[in-house]
Amino acid sequence: MAAPPQETPAVRIATPQGKWILLTTVLGSSMALLDSTVVNVALPRIGRDLDADLEALQWTVNAYMLTLAGLILLGGALGDRFGRRKIFVIGVLWFAAASLLCGIAPGAGVLVAARALQGVGGALLTPGALALIQASFHPDDRARAVGLWSAFGGIGAAVGPFLGGWLVDGPGWRWVFLLNVPLALLCAPIAVRHVPESAGGASRSGAVDGGGGRGHRRFDVLGAALGALSLALVTYALIEARNGSLVVAVTAVAGLAAGVAFVYVEKRRADPMMPLDIFASRQFTAVNLVTLCVYAAFSGFFFLTALQLQVVAGYSALGAGTAMLPTTVLMLLFSARSGDLAQRIGPRIPLTVGPLLCAGGMLLMLRVGPDAAYVSDVLPALLVMGAGMVTLVAPLTATVLASVDIGRAGLASGINNAAARAAGLVAVAALPLLAGMGPEAYRSAAQFDDAFRRGMPWCAGVLVLGSVVAFATVRRPPPDCRRPECRTHGWVTAPPLESTRGRSLT
Repeated sequence: MAAPPQETPAVRIATPQGKWILLTTVLGSSMALLDSTVVNVALPRIGRDLDADLEALQWTVNAYMLTLAGLILLGGALGDRFGRRKIFVIGVLWFAAASLLCGIAPGAGVLVAARALQGVGGALLTPGALALIQASFHPDDRARAVGLWSAFGGIGAAVGPFLGGWLVDGPGWRWVFLLNVPLALLCAPIAVRHVPESAGGASRSGAVDGGGGRGHRRFDVLGAALGALSLALVTYALIEARNGSLVVAVTAVAGLAAGVAFVYVEKRRADPMMPLDIFASRQFTAVNLVTLCVYAAFSGFFFLTALQLQVVAGYSALGAGTAMLPTTVLMLLFSARSGDLAQRIGPRIPLTVGPLLCAGGMLLMLRVGPDAAYVSDVLPALLVMGAGMVTLVAPLTATVLASVDIGRAGLASGINNAAARAAGLVAVAALPLLAGMGPEAYRSAAQFDDAFRRGMPWCAGVLVLGSVVAFATVRRPPPDCRRPECRTHGWVTAPPLESTRGRSLT
């Protein structure tokens, strides 16, 4: 018996309800976005105040990315099953509670645990924000609503480092986290009062099927647990590898074993979180390999650069945060045009040239040392880096969606987003090891500068590898493929999610 069709969303963007929906989704997204962009700037002050070594600072970044990358697909499936508004509100409140715990953490151990809890909240609210927009607005207004959400989110990304630096230098680094509490107390009641509830049928992937079916299936909890466990064990082994102990070796082997078990479970389950047959598309597999290279390099770059500017160049937290604004501003101004260009000429050239430009920008950062001048030393590197990001990020997202059937676009976007975050997680864990950073390196300008100069070529090399993969494997997608609704990109730490509720927009 056929399932009844879904009702067409009827909210118009010009109505008061439409404006409230936009406000609450922007607020929710901004909470997660602010933390992902400002924590790097706060790391030196966190280390001094909590007497934490470099490993603790790595975990401060990675604990959040670990739970977010491991659970983001499951978070989207929970919204499809139990209601997108409900899961979004739970995610907002969870994130705020974890942020409060971060803000009052008495030591590095509590802070790391609280950051892991933050990632759980982020996995619930991050996919929910866009899904709420696409499930609530009338089809004629959806593209504009997504554009406004993406643009305001990009503005938040631009303001984040500036605001974070001001908080760190002023009231203190704890306010970077405590700021989320009033945002949540504003966001959650608006969502409950003004955002309509919506839920869709779960497909094999756990994402909404787009066809109105309500044949809910079981969640792939085992797959999510194995994926997160594998990432956690590998991350631990990489961060602790400099100690060279038996525990580290056993952890590394266990992490690889958990990864193999994850693949086995996903292959054998009837309802996997990540159906492996999606990788039968060579284009999808290739673009995800490029994603791994690109976002590993990005995460390593922003982690090391925020420290280099403060520890070596002598910038304040505010100065370091403000210094990195050009990359986000360029993304906001030109990413949509870059996407249009890639649609005309195909993605192969942008995905080949973009990583090479970013690699050049990272190598230019080698000029940044003690007493570096911003205009002559820092700004040129960031402008080249930003030009490369503009060139590749929008085409990368579009190519991911174009490489699979329209009905699996949401799943493809979710996998790509999780891959980007997992790549960043591994990069922040591995890069200090590859660069030879000791546990106390960030306390010494000379030691950190030496390690930074060894680390940047690693990041540039990974980008060159991504460029080679793109040139060798990426081809022009078919003309009738799905186009992304997110066209304005300012969120440089990971590609945006795309919900299966939307239609192909050209």
